[in-house]
Amino acid sequence: MGEASETAQAVRSRAWRGVADLYHAVFTGLVLTLVSRRGTADAAEFVFRVFRRQQQERFVSGLAKLGLSDLPPAVAAAQYHYLSNWIGGVHVEYMYETDRKAWIRYPPPRWIWRGTAICGVPSEVSKAMLRGWHANNGVALGNLKLGFVCTKQSVDGQDGLEGYYYEADEPLEPDQRLQFARHLEAPLFDPAAAPALPVESWPKPRLEKAYRNYAMEYVRTAAPTLVQLFGPLDGGYLLHLTGKLIGMQSYDELAPALGVTGRDAAGFAAMLRALLDAQGDEVELREVGGGFELRQRGWKLMDGVADADPACVRVLEGLAEGLAAACGRGIAVSLAGDHRTASLVWTVR
Repeated sequence: MGEASETAQAVRSRAWRGVADLYHAVFTGLVLTLVSRRGTADAAEFVFRVFRRQQQERFVSGLAKLGLSDLPPAVAAAQYHYLSNWIGGVHVEYMYETDRKAWIRYPPPRWIWRGTAICGVPSEVSKAMLRGWHANNGVALGNLKLGFVCTKQSVDGQDGLEGYYYEADEPLEPDQRLQFARHLEAPLFDPAAAPALPVESWPKPRLEKAYRNYAMEYVRTAAPTLVQLFGPLDGGYLLHLTGKLIGMQSYDELAPALGVTGRDAAGFAAMLRALLDAQGDEVELREVGGGFELRQRGWKLMDGVADADPACVRVLEGLAEGLAAACGRGIAVSLAGDHRTASLVWTVR
């Protein structure tokens, strides 16, 4: 019985990791789509809004969840970035210097700009991420003395993204909360001195699910942000295009992770069902006429997102179309319904 349970968990974990890789690629793809089709300024504004939104929704509650709320502000902020990113599978380092100064470093390879994607990310886009999140942690904590100094950026050709949180003697003005000091370098990382998650409250199954959710959270934040920024028509187009491109490029890695092999309409319908299930949605699959129908009960990713316009689902629609195109030529998939009020109905032929 125990062996069967472990096997089921291994299958589930492999599917979760496949979903994580897919959604990770979608977020990176959205940034590159904006850079290439709307320009650096629009891409930077999008990244700023995504990271500021995540910071406002997650940072303070995350400190409590990770048991960091009682630490000095600079140390708490740095440890939060270390632990939360470690959960998501991100290469990250933490170095304590004093109660008022603590470093974080994201060494290469950078998680967010995987592989060749880093070559398409302008410096301004990376800075926007820091402005959106790191520069606002003091504001979120009600401590206007807390700022962040960036000493390196990977996209500028330096060996990682790094910097330190510090608590100044006086409150910082808004333009002082993010500064750059490229002449400085982080201390060496000592894993033995880094914080660790309590094993009893973070068992492996919870970590595996959190790994999936970490990547999915980027798309949960990005889709409504994109639509609000550029409108339902342009935003929906950019979401759909990116989803389709990523779907076409991801099939060969995703199919084995989901345990599917068929490269016809039946095989793709089974894959779509497995994908929706692995990302946390309830779905029913049945044969209809000469094809297949999948009825998806809402869209869990957007549950509780007040500003999730119907156009947000275009990214999921694009993903399915791209995966279908890579699965087999001539497979058609279509989507009907509004994820906010009713089931989503997929048709595969």
